[in-house]
Amino acid sequence: METNQLENRPVDRRDAILAMAHLIFAFIALLIGGLAGLLQGMVRGGMLTLPGGIGYYQLLTAHGVLMALIFTTFFIIGFLLSGISKTTGKLLPAARSMGWVGFVCMTTGTVIGTVMILLNKATVLYTFYAPMKASPWFYIALALVIVGSWFSGFAMMYNYRYWKRTHKGKLSPLLAFMAIITMVMWMVATIGVAVEVLFQLIPWSFGWVDKINVMLSRTLFWFFGHPLVYFWLLPAYICWYVVIPKVIGGKMFSDALARLSFILFLLFSIPVGFHHQLMEPGISDLWKYVQVVLTFMVIIPSLMTAFSMFATFELTGRAKGAKGLFGWFKVLPWGDVRFFAPFAGMLIFIPAGAGGIINASNQMNAVVHNTLWVTGHFHLTVASSVALTFFGITYWLVPHLTGRTLTPAIHKLGIVQTVLWAVGMFFMSGSMHTVGLFGSPRRTAYTTYQDHPDAILWMPYHVAMAVGGMILFIALVIMIYNLIALMRTPRGETEFPIAEVAEGAEETPRLFERWGVWISLVVILILIAYAVPVTDMIQNPVPGSKPYVTW
Repeated sequence: METNQLENRPVDRRDAILAMAHLIFAFIALLIGGLAGLLQGMVRGGMLTLPGGIGYYQLLTAHGVLMALIFTTFFIIGFLLSGISKTTGKLLPAARSMGWVGFVCMTTGTVIGTVMILLNKATVLYTFYAPMKASPWFYIALALVIVGSWFSGFAMMYNYRYWKRTHKGKLSPLLAFMAIITMVMWMVATIGVAVEVLFQLIPWSFGWVDKINVMLSRTLFWFFGHPLVYFWLLPAYICWYVVIPKVIGGKMFSDALARLSFILFLLFSIPVGFHHQLMEPGISDLWKYVQVVLTFMVIIPSLMTAFSMFATFELTGRAKGAKGLFGWFKVLPWGDVRFFAPFAGMLIFIPAGAGGIINASNQMNAVVHNTLWVTGHFHLTVASSVALTFFGITYWLVPHLTGRTLTPAIHKLGIVQTVLWAVGMFFMSGSMHTVGLFGSPRRTAYTTYQDHPDAILWMPYHVAMAVGGMILFIALVIMIYNLIALMRTPRGETEFPIAEVAEGAEETPRLFERWGVWISLVVILILIAYAVPVTDMIQNPVPGSKPYVTW
C-alpha cells in the first residue's frame, strides 16, 4: 500500500484504546521503577539511608524489573500493535481479542510480581536465575508476562498473515515486516526463559525439588537475556528507519537495506548468550568462541543502520539546498522533539555500541566484568538510546491515538526534557564507566570497605552517579507531565509518520519475505550454538544448589 494511502487511513478507535492501554501502563511502570532507581542511586552515593523495612537490593530489583522488562515490553507491544493496525488495516476482531488477552495476562503478572518485590519476597534482581530464590508467585508472575506477550505477538502475526493472503504478490509494508521480525525474535528468545521458569524455578521455589542446576538456569536465562537487548533496540530502529525520514521531510534511503538489517538481527541476536557467561568455568572455550563470533556478526546490521540514517540525513539536507561538507546538519529540524529525542538516542548509541564490543571481547571483558562499567553500558543502550527514541515516539503516537495535536509548548518542553535526560545520563553513565575501570563493583550498596583507599577513591564517582540520577528523575517527571498534557491538548489530527522510499533505491528482493528460509536458519544457528553445550549440561549436571535467600 502506498504511503499516502496509509496517511489517509483513519485511526480505529478500538485499536487506539488497546495501544494506549499498553502505553499508559508502560509509563506507570517507568515512574515507579525510576523512583526506585533514584533512591538506589542516592544510597549508593552515600547520600541517603533507607528506612527500616526497605532494602537496597529490593529497590535494585524493582528498578531493573519495572524499567528494563515491564516498561519496555508494554511500550514496544503498544507501539507495534498501533503500527500493525496502521499499515495492514485495522486489527481483525480475533487479533484485537488476542491483544487484550495479552494485556490482561501481562498486567496481572506485573501486579503480582511488583507486590512480591515490595513485600521483599523477590529480591533476586532483574537477572532472576538461580541460586537466589524468590517467592514462587514471582516466577508465576513472570510466566504470565511472557505468555501475555506471546498472545500479543500472535495477534500481530494473525493480522500480518491476513494482509499477505489478501495482497498476494505484494511486498508487505516495511513497518509491519519489522514488527513481525521483532516479535519472532522475542518469542523464540523467551522460550529459554519460559523453560527455566516453568521447569526449574517454579518447582524449585515451591520445594518440589531440593536442588537446581545453576549452570543450566543461567544459560537458559542468557539465551533470553541478550536477545532482550535487541527486543529493545529493534523498535527504536523501526522509528529510525521508517519514522524519522518522514519527520525531517525526506525519504527512506533503502527499503531493501532496512529489511536485510532486520533479517540479520533475527539471525544473529539469539545464539549469543554465552558472551554474558565468558567468566564462567562450566562452559567450553570452543562454544564461547562460537557465540562471540556470532555476537560480532550483529555489529554488521548496526553499522548498516548507521550508514542508512546518516545517508538519509545528508540526502534530505542536500535536497533542501544545504552546501558544504556538513551543511545538511544545519537544516535538520532541531526544534522538533519527534526528531531531536531519537537523534540524541542515535548519537548516544555510538559509544554504547563501542562498549558492547568491549563487553563481548573475551580478554577485555575479563577487565570490566562485574564492575560498574557494565552498568554504565547498560544505561547507555536501553536507558538512553532506546528510552530517548521511545520518548520521541510518544510525542507523536499519543496524540495520534487520542485524536489530539502536538502543540509548540510541548515541543519546547520535550526538548528540555531530552536535554536533561542526556545530561543526567552523561553524569551517571560516564561516572559508571570511569569508576568501573577503577574496579568499583556493580550490584553493591554503599560501603567504604572499611575505608580502603581504593573504595575512598571511588566515592566521588558514586556521588556523581547519584547527581546524574536526580537529573534523570527530574527529566522523567517532565516526561510524565508531557504524557498527560498530550492527552489534553486541543482536538485535531496528528500523523503517524511513515516515510516513502527514495527514488532510485534498489528493488527489494522477494527472498526477504520467505519466512520459512529465515526461521529455518535461526533454528540451525541456535542448534549450532547451543545443542552440544546444553546437552552436556543436562547429561553431566553440576551437583546442584539449594535455594538461597540472603536478604
